[in-house]
Amino acid sequence: MVFERFAPAKVNLFLHVGSRKPDGYHPICSLMVFADVGDMVALHKDGLTGLTVDGQFAADLDDETGNLVLRARDALLSVAGSAPVDFGLRLHKALPIAAGLGGGSSDAAAAMHLVRTALDADIPERVWNAIALDLGADVPACLSGVAAIATGRGERLASAPYFPDLDAVLTHPGVPSPTAEVYRAYDQAVAAAGAMAPIWPDRLTTPAEVAAFLTACRNDLEPPARRLQPAIGELLDALTSQPETLLARMSGSGATCFSLCADAAAAAALASRLARAWPGWWVRPCKLAGASNAANARGGTGP
Repeated sequence: MVFERFAPAKVNLFLHVGSRKPDGYHPICSLMVFADVGDMVALHKDGLTGLTVDGQFAADLDDETGNLVLRARDALLSVAGSAPVDFGLRLHKALPIAAGLGGGSSDAAAAMHLVRTALDADIPERVWNAIALDLGADVPACLSGVAAIATGRGERLASAPYFPDLDAVLTHPGVPSPTAEVYRAYDQAVAAAGAMAPIWPDRLTTPAEVAAFLTACRNDLEPPARRLQPAIGELLDALTSQPETLLARMSGSGATCFSLCADAAAAAALASRLARAWPGWWVRPCKLAGASNAANARGGTGP
């Protein structure tokens, strides 16, 4: 029996980062959204063991990401009292690695959902959330998969004010941007600007309004990532110069950057031009799910 689940790319529309705390973590405030591009995770109940990986970026997958998916599986099986031997996983890796898209976290969240479905298990919410946070700060957001304002280490989630679905282009310049290295460079730079939330409007009704609001926000990891990987700066300069781009910014700790566009036609035109001009880049037009249903899904209206 095979169960499958899509693991969407996570995109940080902004990411405000505070100074490192004594426990080693940085407080953040981020607007996280999810794209209609991502990986695919399958659970094979009986007939496959371990983790099998294929897809465009399978060869780039490191042990840490693979282990995260297996850890998610094993944690759920342990709670349910089942052995992992009969629960093999297959991961189709379509997202680049160390790319700021939360691929490993989204894959782990998908694995959690798959095991719960396969077992038809009633996992207490407290246990469910604790497993997710133990796996990583982005995993709780990836479990819900809806637009959210993330604070704390990223695990405290609240509904975002209304904004529409957004047409966008995700672009990766073909270089890794490891999170730990970017945070070290961030800590060595100027004093942190802080993890304060922006002043939220009641609602944003058009892509242009969303882009204008986000212009007043930041990704605090973008400057150190650009210093470590000049290709990120070159990519952002290229995106900003394109007529379809309403806003260009790096996601997470990079190296993927996004361009917000007015509509699907503009995103498709931009993606086509970028792919022709820079054939070495990974370029994907996509839809970023807005917050029209997030409040209903999460039951809140702010951080």
